[in-house]
Amino acid sequence: MAVPVAFFAVFFAYPVTAIVGRGLKTDGSWHWGRFGDVLSRPDIGQVLWFTTWQAALSTALTLLIALPGAYVFARFEFPGKQLLRAVVTVPFVLPTVVVGTAFLALLGRGGLLDELWGVRADTTVWAILLAHVFFNYAVVVRTVGGLWAQLDPRQEEAARVLGAGRLAAWWRVTLPALVPAVAAAALMVFLFTFTSFGIVQILGGPAYSTLEVEIYRQTAQLLDLPTAAVLTMVQFAAVGAILVLHAWTVRRRETALKLVDPALTVRRPRGAGQWALLAGVLGTVLLLILLPLGVLIERSLDGPAGYGFDYYRALRSVEASGGTFLVPPLEAVWNSLRYALTATVIALVVGGLAAAALTRRAGRLVRGFDALLMLPLGVSAVTVGFGFLITLDKPPLDLRASWILVPLAQALVGVPFVVRVMLPVLRAVDGRLREAAAVLGASPLRVWREVDLPMVRRAVLVAAGFAFAVSLGEFGATVFIARPDRPTLPVAVARLLGRPGDLNYGQAMALSTVLMVVCAVSLLVLERIRTDRSGEF
Repeated sequence: MAVPVAFFAVFFAYPVTAIVGRGLKTDGSWHWGRFGDVLSRPDIGQVLWFTTWQAALSTALTLLIALPGAYVFARFEFPGKQLLRAVVTVPFVLPTVVVGTAFLALLGRGGLLDELWGVRADTTVWAILLAHVFFNYAVVVRTVGGLWAQLDPRQEEAARVLGAGRLAAWWRVTLPALVPAVAAAALMVFLFTFTSFGIVQILGGPAYSTLEVEIYRQTAQLLDLPTAAVLTMVQFAAVGAILVLHAWTVRRRETALKLVDPALTVRRPRGAGQWALLAGVLGTVLLLILLPLGVLIERSLDGPAGYGFDYYRALRSVEASGGTFLVPPLEAVWNSLRYALTATVIALVVGGLAAAALTRRAGRLVRGFDALLMLPLGVSAVTVGFGFLITLDKPPLDLRASWILVPLAQALVGVPFVVRVMLPVLRAVDGRLREAAAVLGASPLRVWREVDLPMVRRAVLVAAGFAFAVSLGEFGATVFIARPDRPTLPVAVARLLGRPGDLNYGQAMALSTVLMVVCAVSLLVLERIRTDRSGEF
């Protein structure tokens, strides 16, 4: 626990506390009355209500659409499965501003729906909900599907032999085993939609605003730090309460599961029903994920002289960016890869140690830390970014000029994914295996190396993929701390989108396409990694 606690204390609790203190503390005294002043405002009440109900509806809709996909990827074998698994993960790493722009091109003025049927859906809540499902589809598919692929199907078959119908067997046998993974996926989706920023800002228009959007507006536009600090604390408290409730619910349902090698559970679809389910999932991926991505690619190729690679060639020149960057925008690719790899290593070390400690159930303090690990996903990225700037500016932590500052901020978001992916699998390992190894003379370190590690190796790979993908697309905090001569891909895209002109917009679409390709290739390589049979269930 020492390393995770120290990491979160220095790089999360300290910066957030410092920035909140600047908003609520004046002349050495705290002004708690500002909570009542801010929360009693009607406009803030509307923001709080919209933030809550749209996050709940987005989570429910994502589970409804993505759970069939999780089953298909877990139990069916079909051509192109690995490529498709990488493709559905790409939206999750795209900057939210790019996701919002893609759906605006589909649903807004002059978009696909407008051209075909004369229908516009921008500035409506449905555009926001669809964009949230697009963004979070992979969270459910990979988190739930990873465990579903390792569940022994013979348990459900035994229930069928004893007289249970197909639906009853799934409801009573499979679903209870999936509850921890489904709850973890739902938690992550809710947190990301609860703190949604770029999507709501672009698609919601002036009518809709989440807490994150309002915090940004109060901080960057109105310079009202007291209001921003109050909203940050409200968001922090709400997310903390949700995480505590989630940890209590999952802990009551934990059981030792019989897990098997995923290669033994997959097969080709059988019967018209299973083929129809596969076709439905493929159709959902086509309309929900590939179509918006296709719009980005089309925009990146639609140059001033017709379709071509003019925007891509412009990425190699500093002058083409109109003074937006000190280096060619294409260098953002290398910067993002280096930052993401470093952040992944940090997230795996910190998250792996935290997951191993949480598995031991060592008292209330450790169980409470389970919920606290998820708080970086629920705290405003604007708050974290500003907090880094005002706290990590003096020895021994003067990191403002160091490149490591960006991976540290990215790792804060990656650690919760590592923990949530590894924890259900670690807790499903039968504790008697560890006890048997200890009785035979193995030290705690050797028990971990010989018992736990071989069983969770696949989960480690999935966790690494998630941490790498999240780091590639992290934008909220990075935009404040990335140096002008070392921009990341999301920061470069946002800066280009913020400048007028078709050339800047085209370069932003080209960089977004590059980000998509880099992510897809990275995830495809990860999907092809196979451990030996002793390392899988």
